[in-house]
Amino acid sequence: MQINKCDTLQEARNEIDIVDKEIVELIAKRNAYIKQIAKFKTTIEEVKAEDRISDIISNVRAQAISLDLSPNLINDLYIRMIDEMVESEIAEVKNANRF
Repeated sequence: MQINKCDTLQEARNEIDIVDKEIVELIAKRNAYIKQIAKFKTTIEEVKAEDRISDIISNVRAQAISLDLSPNLINDLYIRMIDEMVESEIAEVKNANRF
């Protein structure tokens, strides 16, 4: 991970704006894969995939710790994001008239 040295408040804010844009793009990319995954599922239980969600949370918490970032922050962000994406995935599957 490369962090640029900033000499002014504005430079730091500009870097944060760049990172924020990248974060949103990555979340959109993740969501696009979620929509593809919906094509492979036939039940709501498959969509909810509680074991998979537990694995994801464990993995991102470990990554946060390795990057000296609060695992609780990452946990909360991922739970919120996953909850929203599961709802979106359920809608995708329902729209495919599988339920």
